[in-house]
Amino acid sequence: MTVHRRANVVVPDVLIPAEAIQARIDELAAMISHDYRDRALVAVGILKGAFMFTADLVRRISVPMELRFMTVESYGDDTRSSGEVRIVQDIDASIAGKHVMIIEDIVDTGRTLAFLRAHLNSCGPASLAVCALLDKVECHEGLAGADYTGFAVPNRFVVGYGLDKAGVFRNLDYIGVLSE
Repeated sequence: MTVHRRANVVVPDVLIPAEAIQARIDELAAMISHDYRDRALVAVGILKGAFMFTADLVRRISVPMELRFMTVESYGDDTRSSGEVRIVQDIDASIAGKHVMIIEDIVDTGRTLAFLRAHLNSCGPASLAVCALLDKVECHEGLAGADYTGFAVPNRFVVGYGLDKAGVFRNLDYIGVLSE
């Protein structure tokens, strides 16, 4: 972790550089475009953390698509999940009979993802898949991960590229870690 002395600003150490993120998004978009080549897709970006990933990914997917958003919370301002997931803003259109893909920033314990799967499956989609930029595989609590994953990351609190700590660091173009 770097601290700029003049501004007394903490700068997270780089875990995944911007160039690697963009290259992996190209690969994920190509896979999704291939897998959904004969089907229209409803992409559901999960706010706030996945906003940058969602924007970059959907612009590169070449199949017809609706774009919707949900806001859920499980962290608040803490660095650990509360274990309770709540919907702040639900999707604003029916997904019944449609092919749906959740676009998530990170799979940590898997609880939020399990909650989202159950909630959206109750809406009757034709299919439901998940694309997550990051996955803390070692932290899953026996719950399923994503169908498409950008990067496996260690069990550390990560920030940047949409992910925050108490609202800070979302604007970074890389994934970083804060020194402990």
